[in-house]
Amino acid sequence: MKPLIPRLTALILLLAGFQIIQAQSSTSPINVVTTAVPFLRISPDARAGGMGDLGVATTPDANAGFYNLAKTPFAKHDVGVGLTYTPWLKDLGLNDVYLLAASGFYKMSSQEAISASVRYFSLGNIQFTDYSGTTLGEGRPRELGADFGYSRKLSDKLSLGLALRYINSNLAGGYATTGTTYKAGSAVAGDLSMYYTTAKDNGEGWSFGATLTNLGTKIGYTNDATQKDYIPANLGLGAFYTKVFDEENKISVGLDVRKLLVPAAPVSQDNGGPVDSANLVDYRNKSVVSSWFSSFSGPSQLSLLNFSLGAEYSYQDQFMARVGYYYEDKNQGGRQYFTVGVGLKYSVMGLNFSYLVPSGNGVTRNPLSNTIRFGLSFDLDNEKK
Repeated sequence: MKPLIPRLTALILLLAGFQIIQAQSSTSPINVVTTAVPFLRISPDARAGGMGDLGVATTPDANAGFYNLAKTPFAKHDVGVGLTYTPWLKDLGLNDVYLLAASGFYKMSSQEAISASVRYFSLGNIQFTDYSGTTLGEGRPRELGADFGYSRKLSDKLSLGLALRYINSNLAGGYATTGTTYKAGSAVAGDLSMYYTTAKDNGEGWSFGATLTNLGTKIGYTNDATQKDYIPANLGLGAFYTKVFDEENKISVGLDVRKLLVPAAPVSQDNGGPVDSANLVDYRNKSVVSSWFSSFSGPSQLSLLNFSLGAEYSYQDQFMARVGYYYEDKNQGGRQYFTVGVGLKYSVMGLNFSYLVPSGNGVTRNPLSNTIRFGLSFDLDNEKK
């Protein structure tokens, strides 16, 4: 393996929020499913961030395209625009790592809408070195995801959405070591989504969603076609219920269940020994479509699921208080945390804020503790109407 790759891999794991895990026995090694471009798994919306990253079946807003594009035709307004800023890993003392996200939709009619969004992830300034500590230079790794989507109602309760995404990941572009030149990686992907709602005119009722996101090509950082990695293809299912008490007060609760459609890489069976080369070659050469299905093979599928549980209280649709919990199995990274958030709406403008409650102490402290998100949104109506 090239000297720079382990450093980039460690950086990717850290940014994804994974904790360091060691196998407890050689007979059952722990194998965390990892992917390239993990920034696509970071919740880019302050509203969802306040509810434990809940978003598959929540009521539609300007950031619906990040979670379930099919919700957009059910939006109350004709035009929505959202902006979110997320400082990342602040609890580790990193001040130049952040995620910027912008999204928007336009309803062409009461039945259909088009949407677009962009995510920009800055990893700050990084000093690259090899195994011996020799300085290779300084860089500013960054990643970008941009997509365009279309969604349409099939009935008064059901809608579908389709989005295409371009991904660019420049972690060490232009640097060379041991005869290998690294370049920016790129990939294309698509999202398929469905949304079904029984909500009444006042908003009370159930909503359900299902999504297949980031279904796309592998991504590589060299000219070696055998060294490409999977992007985070994901299956998501969600349910959301709103209870309206009167004209001023309502409360909503929801649950999302997600699973990576990425197979686990082969691991050593003798606690630290070399990985069987034949298994590694099979893993690398597996087609993208085949990888989606093979992600369901192996033991303990339940441990591969992560859950978002959240609630939102709304007063006069102008003040919102939110709380949530995110759970990931300890064998897949162990990200488990509570979140809180608030939202304010005045005229066409909305402000959202979310906070990830600190957990753990010392070496067990969650590196995502104190994560905050700031969001700004605008809801507009077509003047022609």
